[in-house]
Amino acid sequence: MRKLILVGVCLAALLPAAVQAQNVEGRVGKLESEMRAVQRKVFPGGAGQMLQPEVRAPQSEQGPGPGSPATSALADVNQRVTSLEQQMTSLTEQIEQNQNRTRQLQDAFDNYRRSNDARLKTLETGPAPIATGAGTGGPIESDDQAGGQSSGPSRPTTRPEAASKPGAATPIKVSVEKPSTGDPAEDEYMYGYRLWAAKQYPQAEAQLKKVVAEYPKSKRASYAQNLLGRSYLDEGKPSLASMAFYDNYKKMPEGERAPDSLLYLGQALTKLNKPADACKVYDELNDVYGAKMASAMKGQVAAGRSAAKCK
Repeated sequence: MRKLILVGVCLAALLPAAVQAQNVEGRVGKLESEMRAVQRKVFPGGAGQMLQPEVRAPQSEQGPGPGSPATSALADVNQRVTSLEQQMTSLTEQIEQNQNRTRQLQDAFDNYRRSNDARLKTLETGPAPIATGAGTGGPIESDDQAGGQSSGPSRPTTRPEAASKPGAATPIKVSVEKPSTGDPAEDEYMYGYRLWAAKQYPQAEAQLKKVVAEYPKSKRASYAQNLLGRSYLDEGKPSLASMAFYDNYKKMPEGERAPDSLLYLGQALTKLNKPADACKVYDELNDVYGAKMASAMKGQVAAGRSAAKCK
């Protein structure tokens, strides 16, 4: 009877320690699972970068010998918990730093794209001066001259021109470099733009058609379709130009070059001796895009209406 009472007392004394050890083990299991989740976020795909706990519970084939302290296992588990908490704190800091770097890189890239788009828009929709000089073989036009209508001082242009030998009847085509920025739609459009700027109209038209066909969802599709019409217009093909301009307005009315296409469509119709239709196009342009038109375009519309003798 005394032995049974003694055994019961011993079990009662050991029970709180066993319960505490079980609770700590539960905390360790939860921390380790959270640790693995954080590691997967920081190192997606693994690649051998999964971190392991710095402190591990000693493993032994034999159980604790007689007389071993009951709190040694709890002390080891507490060390593991402390180590895991420190590692989670470190990984959390790394995640925040990486997110901050990502935001900075994205902001820098967005600023670059906005600056690049602004420069392109300035080139394609800016004033239309004409600069003349001796030995140039003729006037140098800006890249967005509306029907040759221009006034005011000239400005420098980076538009390449076809070089010609003295006395030669046909200009020599210059080599046009294709850009490579990692953005296929942008590169293909800029290549077509450079071909058009170099007055290599057939090559430019083929390239611009390719942009519209392969990247119909890109904003450059509207640019390319409008520039295709301008290439036809510069080549002396107003009938083909009018169809290209109309397609751009009809298929991509929200595109950035839809208003420009209506403006040039009116000019093409005027060259085709269809002033009444040209006037209808100018009316459509004012009705649909009048509130969004810049002052320069409004001036071009007024000049176009005057050329078509609109009422």
